[in-house]
Amino acid sequence: MTAALTLPTSAAARDLATFVGRAQQLDGAGSIRLIADSGVLAAYVAVIVPKGLLDRGPTVLGLRTLALAAGECDAVVPLASFAARLDRAGVPVEAFADAASSTPGEQTDGAVEVGIPASTPSVVWSGIAPPRGGWSRSSPLPAELFVRVAREGAAEVAQAVPDAVGQHIVDRVRSEVWGRPIAEAEHIPAGAAFAAHALGFLGDDEVQQFTSGSWLRLTTKRGHVLVKQGAWTLGR
Repeated sequence: MTAALTLPTSAAARDLATFVGRAQQLDGAGSIRLIADSGVLAAYVAVIVPKGLLDRGPTVLGLRTLALAAGECDAVVPLASFAARLDRAGVPVEAFADAASSTPGEQTDGAVEVGIPASTPSVVWSGIAPPRGGWSRSSPLPAELFVRVAREGAAEVAQAVPDAVGQHIVDRVRSEVWGRPIAEAEHIPAGAAFAAHALGFLGDDEVQQFTSGSWLRLTTKRGHVLVKQGAWTLGR
């Protein structure tokens, strides 16, 4: 394990900063799991997680993969701390937070080394891991469907949650809205559309669908959304 990761180009570093910035906008106190191995960085963030044992809503994770020039790790670190390390490396997250994630293959000169902060205390969602293989492809879906569902859901949440309301009410409303199946694709919760839209994964290409066991993966050129339906424990 190393204390730093080296991204091969400044474009790759900016792409990672964009992903981190968008994740921070969703949860400024959130964490990111960094798995670096064999020249690939997989960066996971939690967009939607069940709030307690009685919450039967889905778990929705965002995943961005990038090529690495050097470094190995498997660490869960605070988003804010990792954003600070990117800033020290000359890639300020705030400069890219509102940008869409770029597509793989964009290259510019100059490798960028980014330090890995100290690991955060136990983060429950990081204890589950989507499978690395065994995915079966299903028919793709139009990106426009996910954009519409995400925008309609966000408007519904904003209308249903007044100012200065208790956090438990906010959590309940979000769970109801984002746990609701998409009418045109009932196996997909609306929260998956929210994640894809909020993380900047939607573009002109279709959204590819893959399944493996209890997991669903929605993939575009810009990233992946991973969905596990229902409540879970560390033993599942």
